[in-house]
Amino acid sequence: MMDVESIREDFTVLKTGVAYFDSACMALKPRQVVEAQDEYYSDYPGCAGRSLHRLGKKTEEKFEEARSKVATFVSCSPEEVVFTRNTTEAINLVARTLDFTERNGVTTSVMEHHSALLPFMMLSKHGKIRLDYVAADVEGVTQAGEWRKKINSSTRLVVVHHTTNSVGTRAPLAEVIKAAHDAGALVLVDSAQGVPHCETNFKKLGADFMAFSGHKMLGPTGTGCLVARRELLEELPPFMTGGETVERVSLDSVTFLKPPQRFEAGLQNYAGMIGLGAACDYLSKVGMKNVEAHEHALASKLFEALSDVKGTRIYGPSDAGKRTALAAFNLGKAKPHEIAMLLDKTAKIAVRSGVFCAEPAMTHLGTGSGAVRASLYLYNTEEEVQLFGEALSKIAELY
Repeated sequence: MMDVESIREDFTVLKTGVAYFDSACMALKPRQVVEAQDEYYSDYPGCAGRSLHRLGKKTEEKFEEARSKVATFVSCSPEEVVFTRNTTEAINLVARTLDFTERNGVTTSVMEHHSALLPFMMLSKHGKIRLDYVAADVEGVTQAGEWRKKINSSTRLVVVHHTTNSVGTRAPLAEVIKAAHDAGALVLVDSAQGVPHCETNFKKLGADFMAFSGHKMLGPTGTGCLVARRELLEELPPFMTGGETVERVSLDSVTFLKPPQRFEAGLQNYAGMIGLGAACDYLSKVGMKNVEAHEHALASKLFEALSDVKGTRIYGPSDAGKRTALAAFNLGKAKPHEIAMLLDKTAKIAVRSGVFCAEPAMTHLGTGSGAVRASLYLYNTEEEVQLFGEALSKIAELY
């Protein structure tokens, strides 16, 4: 069992009385993560991999320790963890470096985040790949059979969500990965909404690439990871080039370092990655199975609260058990941004509104100009969900 009240003590902003329902965009940061970053800046602000003095050595030690913590958290080897700024950069790394010469098909779905769509849309626009989209049902769920129809002998890569950021639906990952591998294709899982919320084992998952962001899992902004099978990383050329990606340089030749360092050009976000390591420590101590159970219970309460408000339309599966602790909804004829601002103004409840960087998905769901999204995490409580329902009911009276 999680001691939620004890957990909440670690998040300073919650002491201001805000009810934070926007974790799908940005998770709050516990004091342990902030302190880990402050320690770097205060005690050993050096350059990893460059300076041989004690500050540089301490920085390198802590930086690589953070990589090992991430690797342990998602069950892979440290050599399979490439540090990036976020999920977006991690996906772009794969899109820009993977060879599409012999097989140029990329299969993805209408439910993906823009960051999983746009890199491949740009490649398609320039004639470098052929892009196929898997349809979703009326609830925003992509079925395994639909994925299988779009995966064939010309498919080089399948790009699939772990869970969607729009309505919290889960992809049939096991079936998608099997279908892709049976066809000789690789799989990139966008786990921006997966790794922070459920126990994730990269080896057992069986994917070839997995991307996620630190800022959605209690970590600092500007942190993310591409996790990839070691042999695949060794085949990929550098995404960006510069300092600390090379072993030797002359005016007519370059020898690049082995992965993951060959993909980490320039001075790195040492404080951020050390903070990400602290976030992994924090979540591991709480226990991801406990996080999952807590969110599952909150999801049921959230959908009950929304269903009790007159005029609400909830998008996605009606069964809360088929989605994460995230709900997208509209209220009568009210504009989503109006609802979000009123919740903030009248009850200090923070939600997201708009199309959530997933416009094709929201168009498919028929949301019009978008929706309001409430997304929960380990620090949310049933009392907050009750407050949310009461505040929304009062707003509904205005429309």
